Parts: sequence; C-alpha cells; structure tokens
Amino acid sequence: MKLADNQITRVYHQEDIQQILQIAISRQAHEGEFTREQLIEIAAELEITPECLQAAEKEWLLQQTEAQKRQAFNTHRRRKLQKSFGNYAIINSFFLLLNFISAGELSWSLYIALFWGAWLALNAWNTYQTQGEEYEKAYRRWYRSRQIKQSVNSLLDRCLKAWQK
Repeated sequence: MKLADNQITRVYHQEDIQQILQIAISRQAHEGEFTREQLIEIAAELEITPECLQAAEKEWLLQQTEAQKRQAFNTHRRRKLQKSFGNYAIINSFFLLLNFISAGELSWSLYIALFWGAWLALNAWNTYQTQGEEYEKAYRRWYRSRQIKQSVNSLLDRCLKAWQK
C-alpha cells in the first residue's frame, strides 16, 4: 500500500488481480454461464484487445482438450487396474483353494499370491501417480496407440464404404 494525499492506494500484482476478479465473477448474481458476447464485453472493459482475447481463448480450448485427454487416460489406467485386481482375486482364490484341497494346507499358493500382490501394489502406485516422467511416457504411449487405432478404424470405414458402393 502507498500513502498519497491522505488516501491509501493499493498496488496489486497481476496474479492478485486475476484471483480477485475470478472470485468477484463467481460471486456475481449470475446463472454461472456467460455468452461469448459477454466475454468480449468484459475483455473490452478490461482493455484487453480482441486479438489477445482470441489467443487466450484458443489457449484455453487447447488446455481443456488436453485435460480431457488426460482424464480419459487416467480413467483407462484405473479400469485396467480394476481388471487386474479382479483377475488377482479370481485366480488366487482358485490357487488357494486348489492348494488347500490337494495338500490340506496353504503352501505354494501363498507365494503366488504374495509376489502377484506385490506386483499389483506397484502397479496401483504407478496408476495413481499423475505426474513425473514415467507418467508422461505412459501418457504419450497411450495417446499414440489411441491415434493409431482411430486412424486404422477411419481407414477401414472408408474402405468398407467404398466397397459397399
């Protein structure tokens, strides 16, 4: 704060202004959605050029698209982990039962359950890690394979449509 002529002048950093405006907009008695025209009006009042607003909007759309892709990847990983847990439970139940019926005690089946369980715990740990180099590598592999599948499906669809004509 600065004192000048018996008035207090506050000085804000850009991040502070963004946070204050975000809170004010969210508290405003509005239905929570704004039209593009309202966005343009707000930007004009804040002296944001149309070009800057358009670039910011494009960047925001790219960020939203990327966030959706990452959410789909995280969902894929969690489903894959759930499937692994199901397989673990079913197969190890079978081994434990087989071991108990055949030997009257649990022996070798415990080793399988233990080692597979350790592998599954590591897999679970990696599944819920959503940052870091390993996560990024896994995401890129998943995204590339997804793009390849989409390309192949698109090509097959075009070939089938051409063949049916």
